[in-house]
Amino acid sequence: MGYKKIGRQSVKFSQKPFITGRGNIVGEKEGQGPLGKCFDTVLEDDMYGEKSWEKAESKMLKGAMTKAVSRAGITFRDVDVMLSGDLLNQLMSSSFTARDMHIPFLGLYGACSTMTESLLIGCMLVDGGFAKHVLAGASSHFCTAERQFRMPVEHGNQRPPSAQWTATAAGAVVVSSEDAAGLCRQVKIRAESATVGKVIDAGIKDANQMGAAMAPAAVDTLLNHLEDTKRGIDYYDLVATGDLGYIGKDIMMDLLSDAGLDKNKVFSHYDDCGTMIFTKEQDVHGGGSGCGCSAAVFTGHLLRQMEKKKIKRLLLMSTGALLSTISPLQGESIPGIAHAVSLEVE
Repeated sequence: MGYKKIGRQSVKFSQKPFITGRGNIVGEKEGQGPLGKCFDTVLEDDMYGEKSWEKAESKMLKGAMTKAVSRAGITFRDVDVMLSGDLLNQLMSSSFTARDMHIPFLGLYGACSTMTESLLIGCMLVDGGFAKHVLAGASSHFCTAERQFRMPVEHGNQRPPSAQWTATAAGAVVVSSEDAAGLCRQVKIRAESATVGKVIDAGIKDANQMGAAMAPAAVDTLLNHLEDTKRGIDYYDLVATGDLGYIGKDIMMDLLSDAGLDKNKVFSHYDDCGTMIFTKEQDVHGGGSGCGCSAAVFTGHLLRQMEKKKIKRLLLMSTGALLSTISPLQGESIPGIAHAVSLEVE
């Protein structure tokens, strides 16, 4: 088996793993957004019939994964490993979901970049011959994230205009080594290459400026991906970052223009999941965020567009702010990271 690394940070998949199943569940507010009709399940109650927000998030992730496995035409017994993460301490939602599923589990933490991180590693496992079917996903919940990183929603604290709204959402995909009896009956969606991001710290210390903290990492990963693959941004029908929101998206476009990319090409080939999932009229301030943001937009909207061949080449690039509950209190800045996976309709 040949060496698969290309350039400085990227890998090229020789077997091009298939995306054979997808699933997602979102909250009520997300269902009221412009992509509401794209999601498999929209909750009427964000508690989802559970006694805590955390249990509700875990139940959402399990539901999204169950839908993805069903669409792939396999059972959980066929899954070799589950890759997942969330925003909670000890990956509570993912760990409790894995506990119920009784399948091998690798917990991942990349903050809001976790969906693409799990997809990237899943593709590597399949492409390397270590697994036949990998279940990859991520989740977040507005109330669990608020409770852990800011204030419980009962506190009623005022959010500054730059603050983003953590999406109540979960998404999952099945990555397979062969064309199973799932999505690929209609269209073959395959992972072509991927770029592992570096931690980039722009010195932002305000936890309500997540987009500004993550945008430099997204720019770094995209530029390195394009350099490693010898491509222009217009090679892709769409480059979708994870959750930079309105502020971070504008910063990224300015930084890409400063780096020499054609501004018109950037404008026509780039968008952000955090600006897609909500409208400004929904009072989300800086836009959407959270692990579930890119997970739900990817599995609910972007893959549907690929199934319809409206998008034939997609670069999914989820972004994450690597702060903890205590690091801002200790005066630390907020490091950012972004990972990228290139998907193509065959």
